[in-house]
This record gives sequence, structure tokens and C-alpha cells, in this order.
Amino acid sequence: MSRRRRKVLPKEPVRCEIETLSHDGRGIARQDGKTQFVDGALPGETVMAKVVSSRSKFDELRTEEVLEAAPDRQTPPCEFADLCGGCSLQHMSGDAQIAFKENTLREHFAHFGGIEPEEWIEPLRSEESLGYRRKARLGVRYVKARESVLVGFREKRNSFLTDIDRCVVLDPRIGDRILPLRNMLHDLDAYSRIAQVEVACGDDVAVMVFRNMDDLSTGDREKLIAFGQAHDLHIYLQPKGPDTVHRIWPESSGRDDERLSYRLEEFDLTMKFHPMDFTQVNAGINRAMVHRAVEWLDIQPGERVLDLFCGLGNFTLPLARSGGQVVGVEGDETMVVRGRENAELNGLNNVAFHGADLHGDFTGQSWAKEGFDKILIDPPRSGAEEICKYLTAFGARKIVYVSCNPATLARDAGVMVRNGYRLVRAGVMDMFPHTTHVESIALFERDSD
Repeated sequence: MSRRRRKVLPKEPVRCEIETLSHDGRGIARQDGKTQFVDGALPGETVMAKVVSSRSKFDELRTEEVLEAAPDRQTPPCEFADLCGGCSLQHMSGDAQIAFKENTLREHFAHFGGIEPEEWIEPLRSEESLGYRRKARLGVRYVKARESVLVGFREKRNSFLTDIDRCVVLDPRIGDRILPLRNMLHDLDAYSRIAQVEVACGDDVAVMVFRNMDDLSTGDREKLIAFGQAHDLHIYLQPKGPDTVHRIWPESSGRDDERLSYRLEEFDLTMKFHPMDFTQVNAGINRAMVHRAVEWLDIQPGERVLDLFCGLGNFTLPLARSGGQVVGVEGDETMVVRGRENAELNGLNNVAFHGADLHGDFTGQSWAKEGFDKILIDPPRSGAEEICKYLTAFGARKIVYVSCNPATLARDAGVMVRNGYRLVRAGVMDMFPHTTHVESIALFERDSD
């Protein structure tokens, strides 16, 4: 049986006339009836691009030269932008990035839900588009041929790590330390046995969590501690699963001591979290997002409020500060505990946290039987289609839906509208500048009977 021959790709760049953008930020061109997806190209541009992959219905290309630039083109702020997969829109101006994300949300509403909000609201934008990212997972790889260690994100559309020595979108406490981190890892006995570095930043503390595949020597532990001391970082190890994460610098006095924190000053709240907990990556957008959600729900004294997928209480506690009785529900029991810790820390007694399976009907739970006046829902990328079918049982007049996936928001919005709610407002939030991630927020209201 003969092997299928790999298609020979053109060696020379080809000319592409870019018509529009795909949802993943690539320019779209057409040649001889075949679609071309071109990395690094913008609508209205003419570029020379190298074919990197060819299939029966489309080709994938990478821009080599811009012959005619679009007005929205800018010089990427990062020297590694053309290769690194951590960002894909650095060659596009900030205004154009926002317009792209708004258009993506509009198209998904039209395609999946067949609906449109009564009002499109102004996007929430970052004050800073660089140095904003407080959480990330950095890959680590030892390259034997070069006798060096790489640390960073994967290259665009392949599994190789990008050769970088800094990252301008990461919090500078992390992004400015990529090169010394690489050098330190290269000097370890376990230079080829560190799988990844998880990074997390609070307002005052930045953390690196090293996934060590073997027990570390005393010398390696000392080098990691010295790195933390030199760069004002807390150092953790993860020898096995997530429950094995523990701090080695500064010396830990127990699990309760291993916390970072951020402030929501508007609500006089301090939110504590473990480095491995889910938190929003962009502190500025998070503050603006929480403000908008609380403002839209407009909690009145005596109202009952439900916060689904509440996590550590990022929305729950600000809602509790605004009055009413608030119930936070989360599928992860660890986060239920974290929510309770934060409520106690901030002296709130009008809030309760519960664990529940949020993939089906939970209307029979004891905490749900009294109904709710207002609801906030912040689901994962998969959305909350099943849950939306049951929300009408609570009789809530307003529902705020916070989304990290415009496709599932649009799908779920269709469910909500079919169940008697109006899509009153919607808009995007630039949680991840320079990327194609579309975060959005929507308000649904039910007409009074």
C-alpha cells in the first residue's frame, strides 16, 4: 500500500488581496475559487504571503511583505509578534481591534440567536493594552541542539515554543523576567524536567508555580528560592496534580497563608485567591466589568440575587455590598470555600455560597426555592444552554450574562428570548487586548406581568 504523498507547497510567496477577517483574526483572500487564510494581514491590504499549509478547500499562509497597508495597520509593540501565538492582533490598531470584536459579537448574535440587542453599549476598554495580563501558563522546553531552555507561548499554529526573552503583555513583574527565568532554569540539574511555569499576580505579589516532573535536588530548590528573592517573586512547586502545589519561598506557615489578593476599591472589598484559582486576567477591565454588572442589576433592599458560576465571589460580594440577599453558586467546591473565606474576610453576612452541579436542573435545591429578583451568570466557554432553560422558574426581572465566548452567548440568548426575556443591552469588553478573545456582557429583562 503506497503512502499518500505530502503536497508540495509553493516555495515563493504569493500575492494576496485581503477582503475581510476571519473570527480568529486572519485575513481572508481568494484565488482561483479557493479561500486563503493569511496570518498577519488586514482587510484592504495587498500582501505577499508564504503558503504554510494547503488543503482541498483552503490554504493557510503567513504574511511576508505588505505591499499596500491598511490605515488600521500599526507596528506591533512586541518584537516577537509575528511568530508568537500569545497575541494575534498586535499589527492592528486598538480601535480596529475593538471594532473587530464588536463585529464578531454582532455576527454571532445574528447567526446563532437570530436576535439583536435593543441597545449596543460602548465597549469597556483597557487603560493599558500592555502589561495587563496577570495570569498565564508558560511552556518550558529544553532544546538539546542549542543547549538552551525556552520559556513562553507556542508559535502560531504549531507546537513549538517561541524563542522570546520578554513579554510585553504579561504583567511586567513576570514579562520582564523571561530571560533571567530561562537562564536560571538552564542552570538547574532538572533543566529538562520542568514542564511549565504557571504565573499569577495579585496587587502586591507575583507568583511563579514550577511544574517539576521529578523531585528536585537541594541545590535546585536553593536556586529557585534565590531567583524568587532576587526578583521579588513568590515561588511554588507542583510535583504532581494541582492539589500538590505548595510554596517554598517565602516559607509558608500553612495553606491559608498561600494567598494573593486584589482590591475592588469601589466596593471596599479585598479578594483573596490561591495562585491556581481562576481569576480575571485584566484587573482594570475586571473593575469596570463588576461596576457595570452591579449598575445594570440595580439591586434594591430586600431583593434576592443569584450569582451562578460565582467562583471566589468576584461579582457575589460587590452585589452583596449593594444590598439585598445574595446567593453564590459554584460547581467547584474549592471555590465555594474561597467565596466563604472572602465573605468572612470582608464582614459580609448577607451572602451565602453553595456548591451544585450547574449542568442541569437545580431549581429544587433548598437555596433556590424562594426564587430570585435578579440573576448574574458568568459561565465557562461552553456557556449555559441547559441552565438558561430553567432560569424562568425563578421569576427574575433582570439577568446579566457575562460571557467569554460570543457563540455560546448568542445561542443562550436565543433560549432566553424564547423564554420571555428581552435582550436589552449588549457590548464587548477588551479583557485580552491584542488577541481575538471576545469577552462580552448582556442584560436581559422580563416585562412585568
